[in-house]
Amino acid sequence: MGGVQPLPGSFRDPSGNVYQVEGRIFRTVNECFSQDFDFVTSTGLFKKLSAEGLLLPFEVVSSEILKLLDPKPRYVLETPRFPFISFPYEWSFSALKAAALLYLRIHMQSLEVGVTLSDASAYNIQFQGNQPVFIDHLSFRRYQSGEMWVGHRQFCEQFLNPLLLRAFFGISHNAWYRGTQEGIGTGEIRRLLKWPHYWKWNVLTHIVLQDLFQKTSTKHTKSLQDHSLANASFPLSSFKAMLEKISHWISQLKPLNKGGSTWGNYDKTCSYSSMETKSKKQFILEFSQKVQPTLLWDFGCNTGEYSETALNGGARNVVGFDFDQGALDGSFHRATAKGLSFQALFMDAANPSPNQGWNSQERESLQSRASADAVLALALVHHLAIARNIPLVQVIKWLITLAPQGVIEFVPKNDPMVQELLSLRQDIFPDYTLENFIAFLSEKAVIIKKETVSKSGRVLVWFKRK
Repeated sequence: MGGVQPLPGSFRDPSGNVYQVEGRIFRTVNECFSQDFDFVTSTGLFKKLSAEGLLLPFEVVSSEILKLLDPKPRYVLETPRFPFISFPYEWSFSALKAAALLYLRIHMQSLEVGVTLSDASAYNIQFQGNQPVFIDHLSFRRYQSGEMWVGHRQFCEQFLNPLLLRAFFGISHNAWYRGTQEGIGTGEIRRLLKWPHYWKWNVLTHIVLQDLFQKTSTKHTKSLQDHSLANASFPLSSFKAMLEKISHWISQLKPLNKGGSTWGNYDKTCSYSSMETKSKKQFILEFSQKVQPTLLWDFGCNTGEYSETALNGGARNVVGFDFDQGALDGSFHRATAKGLSFQALFMDAANPSPNQGWNSQERESLQSRASADAVLALALVHHLAIARNIPLVQVIKWLITLAPQGVIEFVPKNDPMVQELLSLRQDIFPDYTLENFIAFLSEKAVIIKKETVSKSGRVLVWFKRK
């Protein structure tokens, strides 16, 4: 294991790195950070936060396990492995809000025992099912009396500003965040503000004044070094009050849904009859009971109704994907209310998250992060093949590559949903037939079971890759 390399997204912090060895996850603590780590450990904060489910637990193991020489770590921590890693630009508004509140809660508890957080990166949080968990043990360090909140700007860019984009303007953060990776700049949000926004104290504090200070510091860096603001002392009581106030503000934020959601209420307004829904659930239940997938991907998950069915059948973890914000928020609230091991992420199936960041490796693509045991693709194929002009054969081949087994739904042209897609365009899809769907699928997979579940001829097919 002498050639062990850190994970692609773990290279910026000199305090330590994260490594994967034979499916196990290790985090190193280098000598330069050992005093801070020892201090935080002595306060009992790590154990307390882990016991509350707020922080990823760890076990100190032999530093020889990685056989690293340069730098040789002071400690090696082993942590549990997540079934799937997600990124902030894939989270829904509700998930990003939950992650922001987790960060603030942890920071406030840390200050109570003389500890602060050295940064405010949203990438330091992952989800276990639907629950956010802080994962970076090297962000904790000893608090210095009078110090400012050094992560304030980063918190605003990676948590607050993306939330305000949706809460103030009804614009989802996902595409913008993915394009920049480091969040949404305060100056960019400020340019979107209208006069009524300026009357809000929180907006003045966290956007307007911060943007002005950033611009001033950029232009007058040298003179600012001697300015009283640069050397100001920030009382601990004011630090705590600041975190409490921004936490209260964020907890009150709600999405501004301009025009509503196309699919958020689809499970209530769709053309399915109760018998059709029952048939689909029974099919998915049987599939899940037989396959017992550790990780199942649900493409076009909507509000998570069928993901829940798969979990009831024996799936251990489900990650759903959808592009509709209302559906994602509905999935989040379903998982929260029922305690499901289910996370719903934003994704356009025709444009999934790619490898990106430094050296095109820092943030891995969807398929590079994990291998699913099973896949669901219900009411998805026609959206790709007809709405997005992706050849049917390519859609089928892509779905088969995602997992060794799965369930795919074929929706025929005479179905009301497909008719709606074709109502404003020419039908240039002669290959879009059930016969071709079965033929293309049979080239790469064995069909285990096939069932018609609607009067319009919707068909569910359980496949197993050859």
